[in-house]
Amino acid sequence: MKPKPERDGNERQERAPSGPFRASGWEVGPDRTLTPMARPLVMGVVNLTPDSFHRDSRPASVDAAIERVLRLADEGADVLDLGAESSRPGAEPIGTEEELRRLLPVLRGVRAQTGLPITIDTIRAATARAALDEGADAINDISAGTADPLLLDLAAERDCGLILMHMQGTPGTMQRDPHYADVVSEVTGWLAGRCRVAGEAGIHAGRLMVDPGIGFGKTVDHNLTLLRHLDRVGGDRPVLLGASRKSFIGKLTGAGTADRLPGSLAAVQAAWDARISMVRVHDVAETVQYLEVLARIHNS
Repeated sequence: MKPKPERDGNERQERAPSGPFRASGWEVGPDRTLTPMARPLVMGVVNLTPDSFHRDSRPASVDAAIERVLRLADEGADVLDLGAESSRPGAEPIGTEEELRRLLPVLRGVRAQTGLPITIDTIRAATARAALDEGADAINDISAGTADPLLLDLAAERDCGLILMHMQGTPGTMQRDPHYADVVSEVTGWLAGRCRVAGEAGIHAGRLMVDPGIGFGKTVDHNLTLLRHLDRVGGDRPVLLGASRKSFIGKLTGAGTADRLPGSLAAVQAAWDARISMVRVHDVAETVQYLEVLARIHNS
């Protein structure tokens, strides 16, 4: 068994103040549960792609990527999310070989230096298996197991955490006139259905987290409606919200990607209000500070 690296998120969670905020915990594995303590957990994202929509999240080299991930850990991330295939609107898929070429050197370098939970943002079972073999803890699948049904079998086999996200269409097609009769009910029902399929595949219910997929096959109005009703999305399951610097903020405010931090924090406030378990963000230090001050205000 490998020795436990120096950096570890458990001590930080134990120091978090208790208070009125309560949200569901997420089991990333049989022996590790992440429990929000007075605020949502913070997932720091690093995109190992040359075409991510947020330029500052695209490291120029393996060493730069490892440095960025470890900086997010030092800034207070509770979970680290690594993705090697772009899912921006209009993105074209890449092959497993290229995905692993981008991902594995960074994952190995990060895993050697931190004990924080690491999720792998992938739709492919082969990529997820290789990442789990290298020390990743859980899978973050934007297709919720629909792109590669073997991924659900893998998650059951490895007894690891799995995030299931809602998306209408694919990254290449999802923003071509998305339509819903009732976006909240349809997203909620679809996610519940995918959780049932995951359970039938043998995945323990506690390992599942759901994500409404802000910006994935949704108009601005769809996104705003989901943000107003986040408390309905997960039922009793933990919910992940990923709204950081997304295009709906720019469409509402005119801000470019680099100037969308204030709008991203507004979405974090919506997550707090709905008692969401985790937020996925590019700006960890700013988000952690925002949430910690918010927690202190409510605690006092």
